[in-house]
Amino acid sequence: MKQSLGLVSLVVRDYDEALEFFVGKLGFELVEDTHVPEQSKRWVVVCPPGATESRLLLARASSPEQVSRVGAQTGGRVFLFLYTENFWRDYERYKACGVEFVRPPKQEPYGIVAVFKDLYGNLWDLLQPKEW
Repeated sequence: MKQSLGLVSLVVRDYDEALEFFVGKLGFELVEDTHVPEQSKRWVVVCPPGATESRLLLARASSPEQVSRVGAQTGGRVFLFLYTENFWRDYERYKACGVEFVRPPKQEPYGIVAVFKDLYGNLWDLLQPKEW
């Protein structure tokens, strides 16, 4: 049996500002941006460069409850883990683009890791696994 996670929804305030951050600052690839007129929304999918299975669905908040979750989908815990083959390259590039790191790089038994915030305040690990 084979399964995989295809999409993870990230609730965002605005599609274009989210694209500016994920594509413009993090260098993610825009996979799809399709207008869905019957629902007054867009289907916006991005992924890290070279990703083949997992992708991020940027889902604009459409109710007061959803708006309250923007930036707080996990109650302050690290939400997503971005693996990289070259930690220092990506760390320096992200810093140069204005990405805010809230925990500095640290060597852990499992690899090199630092924590950054996305444009809404969600926490991400930038991680180069030891065995990758």
